[in-house]
Amino acid sequence: MRRTEPGGRSCSFGHGSRRRLFGHGPRRFVGGLRVRLVVTFVVVALLSAVTATALAYRDARTAVLQRTQNTAVNDLRERVGAVAADFDMPPDQRGLARFASKVSEGIGARTVVARYQDLSATSDPLADPDNRITAELRAAVRTGDGARFQRVEWRGGPYLVVGVPVVYADADRGTSGLEVFAVTDLRAERDDTAALLDSVRAGIVPVVALAAVLALLAAGTVLRPVRKLGRATRELAAGDLGSRVTVRGHDELADLARTFNDSADALQASDAELRAQEAKARRFVADVSHELRTPLAAMTMVATILEEDADQLPPDAAHAARTVGAETARLSLLVDDLMEISRFDAGAVRLNESVTDLADTVRASLALRGWTDRVEAELAEGVRAVVDRRRVDVIVANLVGNALRHGAPPVTVTLAVEGRQWVALEVADHGPGLPPEARERVFDRFYKADAARTRDTDDHGGGQGSGLGMAIALENARLHGGTIEVAQRPQGGAVFTLRLPMGTGEGGEG
Repeated sequence: MRRTEPGGRSCSFGHGSRRRLFGHGPRRFVGGLRVRLVVTFVVVALLSAVTATALAYRDARTAVLQRTQNTAVNDLRERVGAVAADFDMPPDQRGLARFASKVSEGIGARTVVARYQDLSATSDPLADPDNRITAELRAAVRTGDGARFQRVEWRGGPYLVVGVPVVYADADRGTSGLEVFAVTDLRAERDDTAALLDSVRAGIVPVVALAAVLALLAAGTVLRPVRKLGRATRELAAGDLGSRVTVRGHDELADLARTFNDSADALQASDAELRAQEAKARRFVADVSHELRTPLAAMTMVATILEEDADQLPPDAAHAARTVGAETARLSLLVDDLMEISRFDAGAVRLNESVTDLADTVRASLALRGWTDRVEAELAEGVRAVVDRRRVDVIVANLVGNALRHGAPPVTVTLAVEGRQWVALEVADHGPGLPPEARERVFDRFYKADAARTRDTDDHGGGQGSGLGMAIALENARLHGGTIEVAQRPQGGAVFTLRLPMGTGEGGEG
């Protein structure tokens, strides 16, 4: 209940608890930037509308009450002054009642109460206004020399009570003891301010809807170039280096688009330069390898003759002849590997596929290089696949040669069928294995494992020692649509697993 202290000061004696505008704690908005923009616009519009409504209601209510209050005080003061001039003191009950009625008639038929000592009279005996005149207001009027007012709640309705003391014209004599109170009903003013609040509140919905529409338009304007930039970025990441975005305007998004286009131009230029350099390097390797083959053939022939006659030469000359022969053979293998890598890089490699028995192919590869007694083979019989037999032989030679050269016996070769569409060939050794950094680079060109894994052997074949053997093996596997994986065996040693699709070949017992 809101009251005003005697003398015109307003105070609050009680209010209902305010409702919380938001009954829940903050939630994380889920969605894209468009959703967040729309929600932000709507929330800002809603808060603005609610704030404007609250301020408008407060100001309107204050203005209405202030105007009514000032009017009531002035009217009562002037009317009491006019009626009291012809009023005889001290009054009796009848005279007091007549006084109250005259005052009421001049201030808009408000209920008026006149009090003199123990006498009390009202302009409307049925109104029972005494319940609306508080003891605080009576005391303030009795001890004061001016009008006092107070807003009270009675039976659910607001009322304004104004009290004034009647003073003698002779200032020395002071107050006459006659007190006059006027009770004004404020329900009409309350209804007016409530209607205003309802009108403003009804306008919140279209304001929020308009904010949502504006947010969608703004989000579309802002996000359209962002989406285009995102699409161009994905195209660029997918390999389309010619992807660009159209630059419009001179804002921050336009600057971002220009920066993207400049970056894409620089990337495209760098890519073209790298491709050109790579092509030159490949041509250089291919040309050098090709040019080396002719003198290398002559050197091989001479080295072979020297090796055949080494037993007839002095010991030092015989050792030199055998060394020249071995290094010439290694150089010949290196040139062959370089030529093979060049063909892979040029995309000139083609498969000569046929239905092949893989167990027979593995056994032939081991026998050709004299590894049959040095390798434990566990080969599932009758496993057939559509492959290029010569290239599978190259893969087996490189994997087994690598295990014999760098691992420790026993070296095992296992052939098995995985599911119905794949065949797996595992080559495992019992050596020190490969550290993680070596496993990541073992298929890189010209990469050689740590010297701790290398053993001094005289094995030949399969591109051993060139640093290209594993790379060639992987390229051949990929050419078949397969792969080669390397892992560390729990009991020690490295294991290489070749997986090839079976194609139209049928696996099973032959």
